[in-house]
Amino acid sequence: MPKRLYFFIRRHKEQFVRYFVVGMSGFVIDIGTLFVLSKYYGINPTIAVVLNQIVVIGYNFTLNKYWSFSNRDLPHKQLIRYGILAGGNYLFSVVLMYTFNQVFGIDEILVRIGTIALMTLWNFVLYKKWVYR
Repeated sequence: MPKRLYFFIRRHKEQFVRYFVVGMSGFVIDIGTLFVLSKYYGINPTIAVVLNQIVVIGYNFTLNKYWSFSNRDLPHKQLIRYGILAGGNYLFSVVLMYTFNQVFGIDEILVRIGTIALMTLWNFVLYKKWVYR
């Protein structure tokens, strides 16, 4: 599977670079808002992830649709597909944050970085083949 993923990304490297740039800027927004909400305002990290994902999901959808994947189709079907993918990622993020931060006591920033790294692997393929096809 990793070999197939490598060749898929290599075949679509320009889109992947754009996706990566959007992802890195989204990462900065994600970690920045998590830090501000949890460390500065003292909001529980699980709740902070719930809140910051509202901003990050909208940001990532818009930039990936129009810039990374140059897609100009009407967004209603894409919004549904993206919503399903974002919902799965959202649940995954919240569950991992609760489990690793609240149960095991791992710092919320480290948990979030690990979660984002995992989701990045499957999101590019799903965006390309399912959401923005």
